[in-house]
Amino acid sequence: MVKENIYDVWAKRNPQFETRFEETLLRQYTEYGGGSVESMSSKGKIFGAGYELYIYAFFVGLYSNKQQELIGETKGFGQPIQFWGNLDSKKFRKAYPRLREYIFTALVAKTDDLDLIALEKGEITDRKAVDYLINTMEQYANFGFHRIEEKIKGNPNYFYKNTGFLDIVLDLVKTNYNPESEIIEDL
Repeated sequence: MVKENIYDVWAKRNPQFETRFEETLLRQYTEYGGGSVESMSSKGKIFGAGYELYIYAFFVGLYSNKQQELIGETKGFGQPIQFWGNLDSKKFRKAYPRLREYIFTALVAKTDDLDLIALEKGEITDRKAVDYLINTMEQYANFGFHRIEEKIKGNPNYFYKNTGFLDIVLDLVKTNYNPESEIIEDL
């Protein structure tokens, strides 16, 4: 029997989210719980599957470098990470399997509790290592969900403008970009 690598073990997991975001964010902006990508624009949805908003929220947390513990009732999306973004749609969406790899790489880099040497030595199991990765993923995404919710509380129509979701990302990129920190060498 071939031992699975840690990426494959991670990809079989189904991260959790706070159920309070199901109605206010997931059902509002995604086809969470049913529907096709082809019908989403006719319903005014921004994202296809619920995990797309989860991915977005994860990157908001990651680029903010902020995590937030999940509190209260939680649930998973019902689809393991390995299936996130794995299909082209008939009209305009392309599969995005590399994005899963980028998320995994970021998690390995940002998960403080993960000791890769201990994993290699067998001092911790693949399952325990993946628990650390999933916990980090959930906390970054949870911060992102809370950030999205803050924007809505400030302006209920914030995400109904064409650039609503883009504006959050641009603000994060602008905040992290400091042109004076660049080294310029004279030739």
